[in-house]
Amino acid sequence: MMLENAVIVAWALIIGGFAILVVEKFAKPLEAGGVAGISFRKSAMIGVVQCLAMIPGVSRSGATILGAMALGVDRKTAAEFSFFLAVPTLAGATTLQMFKHRSEITADQLGYIGLGSLVSFVVAVVVVKGFMAVVTRFGFAPFAWYQIVVGAAALVWLSMR
Repeated sequence: MMLENAVIVAWALIIGGFAILVVEKFAKPLEAGGVAGISFRKSAMIGVVQCLAMIPGVSRSGATILGAMALGVDRKTAAEFSFFLAVPTLAGATTLQMFKHRSEITADQLGYIGLGSLVSFVVAVVVVKGFMAVVTRFGFAPFAWYQIVVGAAALVWLSMR
């Protein structure tokens, strides 16, 4: 099964890293109108690309950012759109898990879930601001090389086991 195969994850990291490098080099932004300027059609296409994240090792945000850039969205807007797209995705996943485990959740745990959500939101805002500063200045190439190195190291480690 794919979900239990670390080799697939390692290869997904390597292939994803090279995909980032290719998109960074060849994608030409056609528009820089911000997130509000992305058409419904393009938004839907980016959402479909997000499905690649069902492959273990494929980043949801990475897939949506690359998909947006391949469709002509500028780097900064693509990253911002990806983070906005995470909100309904993560809210849906959280709602589903809470519904599945509703009989196990106590009132105290709901408070902890709320506190954890608040802390996660604050941390995410800080991390996204930092991420956007790095992406705006250096692009995605450093992250691509990181993925390639980590994926290759994982393949080497897995082959030695």
